[in-house]
Amino acid sequence: MERIICLVMGYVFGLFQTGYIYGKVKGIDIRQHGSGNSGSTNALRVMGVRAGALVFLGDFLKTVIPCFLVRILFASRPEYVYVLILYAGFGVILGHNFPFYLNFKGGKGIAATAGIMFSLDWRLTALCLAAFILIVAVTRYVSLGSLVVSTIFLIWNIMMGQMGAYGLSQTSRLEFYGVSAVISIMAFWRHRANIVRLVQGRENKIGAKKQ
Repeated sequence: MERIICLVMGYVFGLFQTGYIYGKVKGIDIRQHGSGNSGSTNALRVMGVRAGALVFLGDFLKTVIPCFLVRILFASRPEYVYVLILYAGFGVILGHNFPFYLNFKGGKGIAATAGIMFSLDWRLTALCLAAFILIVAVTRYVSLGSLVVSTIFLIWNIMMGQMGAYGLSQTSRLEFYGVSAVISIMAFWRHRANIVRLVQGRENKIGAKKQ
């Protein structure tokens, strides 16, 4: 029941489609432009740097808030609280990626994943931010940076779990790994078209017009 509560709470927060709402304020449907999703990267391409930053911040915060609430609500379950944070974060990703009121057409969940990282460990956040900036600066591929960060997220959680971090019990540790893997796999699934274009050398670079 605790897991379901966290998933549902996260999904409700995830339904706040920052990119779609910002676009409507500006008189456009962001899903009809650029890559066709409502995330921060497409907002950046279509509406500019300010829009991209605001959309990212909104999608980031809509993940941090429910994760923070989970930490408070389930403080009495220290061996499971980090697992439940992952459930809430994954719920946000589902709401963001598949909003029912927009025909399940949303974003790719990377800003939401960043919110999960921040809610788990500031060191993970710093590492992933540095890796993302470096990769995008060198290659100009936002998708590649997002995929690498999603991989680091999974590796970090497994490594920290094996080191006995976050107060995880043996049982909760395995579940922690499992949910982390699902979140990482979701990122790769949502970027499957980007992966094909990366392999073929046709992926769109940040700062360049969409091909």
